Amino acid sequence: MKKILIITYYWPPAGGPGVQRWLKFTKYLPEFGYEPHVYIPENPSYPIIDETLAKDINPKVKIVKNKIWEPYQLAEKLNPKNKAYKSGHFEKKESQSFMSKLSVFIRGNFFIPDARKFWINPSIEFIQDYIQKENIDTIVTSGPPHSLHLIGLGLKKLNPKLRWIADFRDPWTQISYHKELKLTTWAAKKHKDLEHEVMSKANLVLATSYTDGDNFKKIGAKRVEVITNGFEEVKQETEKDKEYFHITYSGGLEMLRNPLSLWKAINDLSKSNSSFKNDLKLNFYGSLADDVKQTIVDEGLNSNLVVHGYVSHQESLDAINKANVLLLTNFDNVASKGIIPGKLFEYMATGNPILAVGPNEADVEKILLKTKAGEYFNHQEVEKIKSTILNIYNQWLVNPKSKFMTNEKEVQQFNRKNLTKKLAEIIHTI
Repeated sequence: MKKILIITYYWPPAGGPGVQRWLKFTKYLPEFGYEPHVYIPENPSYPIIDETLAKDINPKVKIVKNKIWEPYQLAEKLNPKNKAYKSGHFEKKESQSFMSKLSVFIRGNFFIPDARKFWINPSIEFIQDYIQKENIDTIVTSGPPHSLHLIGLGLKKLNPKLRWIADFRDPWTQISYHKELKLTTWAAKKHKDLEHEVMSKANLVLATSYTDGDNFKKIGAKRVEVITNGFEEVKQETEKDKEYFHITYSGGLEMLRNPLSLWKAINDLSKSNSSFKNDLKLNFYGSLADDVKQTIVDEGLNSNLVVHGYVSHQESLDAINKANVLLLTNFDNVASKGIIPGKLFEYMATGNPILAVGPNEADVEKILLKTKAGEYFNHQEVEKIKSTILNIYNQWLVNPKSKFMTNEKEVQQFNRKNLTKKLAEIIHTI
């Protein structure tokens, strides 16, 4: 069995989408001839904890830990909102306090590429010894945090024959919130120079979306392959609630992705249809920003709103299975069209209709068209959103157990095991 070392920051007990990708890849890689070794921080600062994910760690995975120093504990004492910033969640500029603005400025200009940069040099030294001892010739760096790609870059310089895969779960300088970092000209150039060096020196760059893959080639990547995120099971059966019509959102939602048109559409339906108003439950599982919650309340939906807060991954799966409509949102910005939230694939696995809102010509829209798993709208299409929700609601009134007719063959392409098989085949060609 061939050995491969994955360098990642997020690993159980970390919760949220960042941990899922390589947790699942390593779960199935042994079936395709690879022995995964995973290098993680011994003392991380995770914004979300989910102890239930530990059950998915394949016992064949060898875990290697090394201490890290990062300034987030101090930063969170100075400004509690820094906990959200390290997840890429930013307030609108007009809502930011002086301390928030200062925190963002320091993050972007003094911690390049991010606040985990202090782990780079100790990790290069530690891993250099480890890969020689274990005779490992293939490594993967998974970012964000993109400082982990600089670990890969350092190891590649020491070992030119090392096969290095740089996995970008999100883009670096092209991510939608990069412009929120209040960068100086010098800092902006430093970010771009490091990004280009990583792209050009890695043997393979992995992208999670088609748009990102195209952009990485333009930045200078020698070879790019797209492997999206995915799901593990299809058609997890859960009894529907016959009393209430559930519109459900799973995951964190901050102001920059707030779908105002959606809340307006639901409010309009509630005003014109008292039955819909009485039957509706608008569920949020995860972190709902206070300013987003206020916009929902302002639309008169307070009595329908149920904020469950962060729940375990299994609880979120149960919730989306029980839903009648699943909500997905993205930034109202063309630069964000390549973002494919990981929850999309778990949504598809349920067979429940997805209602997605985001920029035009987005990768999410392409996937929904291909799989027939839902409908996609831009942030201005209030009337179309209303019509779609009303149609699904009317179907629910006739048959609360009704299912969406997806293209099962296309959906199965995003099964985690099938994606891992594709990954193993790509690694073999490097």
